[in-house]
Parts: sequence; C-alpha cells; structure tokens
Amino acid sequence: MSGYDQCSDEELIVRLQKGEKEISDYLMEKYKEFVRKKARAVYLIGGETDDLIQEGMIGLFKAVQDYRPEKETSFRTFAGLCIDRQLYSAIQSSNRQKHLPLNSYVSLSQAGEAEDLEGRWSENPEAVVIDQERTRILKEEIQKALSPMENKVLTYYMQGYGYVKIAKLLGKNPKSIDNALQRIRGKIRACKEKIQP
Repeated sequence: MSGYDQCSDEELIVRLQKGEKEISDYLMEKYKEFVRKKARAVYLIGGETDDLIQEGMIGLFKAVQDYRPEKETSFRTFAGLCIDRQLYSAIQSSNRQKHLPLNSYVSLSQAGEAEDLEGRWSENPEAVVIDQERTRILKEEIQKALSPMENKVLTYYMQGYGYVKIAKLLGKNPKSIDNALQRIRGKIRACKEKIQP
C-alpha cells in the first residue's frame, strides 16, 4: 500500500482529502479488527455480531470521511466514537422497530468507554449516574453468576477469539466452548432481568 504504514493516520487523512482515494481502503482494512472488537463489546442476547460489525464498518467509513485533523483529536479516538455511535444507533433503531434480537442487549464495553459514551448520549445527568450504577451492578452480577471457566470463555470471546481458539487456549473441545457460550447468554439474560427496575 505504497508506504502508508510509515505515515500517521492524521497525515493519511490529509492526503486522502487531497485526492489519494485509495487511502480510504487502507484505513478501512487497518481498522477492521478495531471494529470487530467494538462490535463484540456490545453483547447481543441471542444475536450475532455480524450485523453489528457491518454497522461498525459504516461508522468507521463515516469517520474516514468526516475526520478533521485540525480538531486536535486523534483519528483513532474519533473513529472509536463514530463506531460506537453507529452501533448505539443501530440498537436504538432496532428497539424502536421492535426487531429481535437487537431489541435486547447488554453492553460489555470497558467501564471507562461505557461511561464516556453514556455521558455524550444522555442529556440528563441523573440518568447517566443511574445507568452507570446499573451497568456496574450488572457486570458484578454476571461475574458472580458465571463459573470460573465461563468467565474465562467470556473474556476470550470479548477479546475476539473464536470457539476453536478458545478451546485450544483452555484445553477443551470446541463443542464445550459453544455450550459454555449458550449458558453464558442465558445467565446474562437472567442477570439483566434480575436487576431491571
């Protein structure tokens, strides 16, 4: 890709804006794994991450198109926000349309990311505090509800590992990992129902 990896993302965006259109493809490829990790951080109950990955890639594309280096924020930070917003919008849209499985989700983002986004998306500071507390309680309940093995499986899954890789890491067979993820989904659903007001 003609030495793009030697340049900062910000420099590449400037070059893209000056007409080097192939830089857009390079950035989309470079950040694909970043999108996958963010999509996995929004855990859909009974759903698939493929739809969310597509939404995340749309957010990344918007970031590539809309980024302005003079705003003094890194492209990665800006892209992360655009991807998160796109994922959030997809879930909100699905909630409004009452489509399953996107009408029910549990965010398993890092606490700092979740709190940051809640602050940006909510106009009501009291609602932000309540949401943050509910998220913290939910994460604690999930951790308590899962067995040590299930917690390990979930951790690896959230890091982007597939069934086969998790099975190798834990010395188990892939079917047992699949079964563990099914149990995890059920336990997360139960925890969510338990703490809802």
